[in-house]
Amino acid sequence: MANEEAKSKRDIPSGLRNLLDLDVKLSKEFMEQVNRRYPIATFRTHLKSLEISCHGIPWLMFALGGIYLSISPELFVNLLIGLVLDIVVVAVLKAFTRRRRPAYNVDDQHATLKMVDKFSFPSGHATRAVLVSVLLTMLWPLPLILRPFLFVWAVAVSVSRVLLGRHHIVDVVAGVFVGLLEAAMLSKIWLDAEGSKYLVNMFIGSEDPWSSG
Repeated sequence: MANEEAKSKRDIPSGLRNLLDLDVKLSKEFMEQVNRRYPIATFRTHLKSLEISCHGIPWLMFALGGIYLSISPELFVNLLIGLVLDIVVVAVLKAFTRRRRPAYNVDDQHATLKMVDKFSFPSGHATRAVLVSVLLTMLWPLPLILRPFLFVWAVAVSVSRVLLGRHHIVDVVAGVFVGLLEAAMLSKIWLDAEGSKYLVNMFIGSEDPWSSG
């Protein structure tokens, strides 16, 4: 086992290894600096709330619920496509990079797939937060007054990943860029209202979902 780990480290270019080691050091120092000024234990519940607010399962349920209830099919169909795209992209990247989470991470996340979620790069919460924020501010714009809240939420979710010890800084920064790329991809395959309704009808039919007849 030790030989395998040593071989794995030798396979990583020295420049990249130095960058990753620096990332580990800076991430830990950032968390410790914040903890000295504002003990994380006192607001960890809020950080966990941010974690849950960007969890994949609630967002998938939200998208599916919107589709089932025929509420703005264009929005919810494309949201679902974006979420599925995000899951696939992040899962592939994590399986390929296989970077471990910080050693000080407390494994108390809910509803995770351990086979993939034990890996750290990139931050799936960061990718999802950015994707959803771009979708709701640029691709399907919400009222202007709500957009700053989405931006603040996305930033808060991203920073919380480091403060919770879930990810290193590079994992989160990469997650932000991946989320932006996913949003760009989604804009290229965006289904209009007609296309969205057609896709929905293919799977659940055209009848009123509340109909008893």
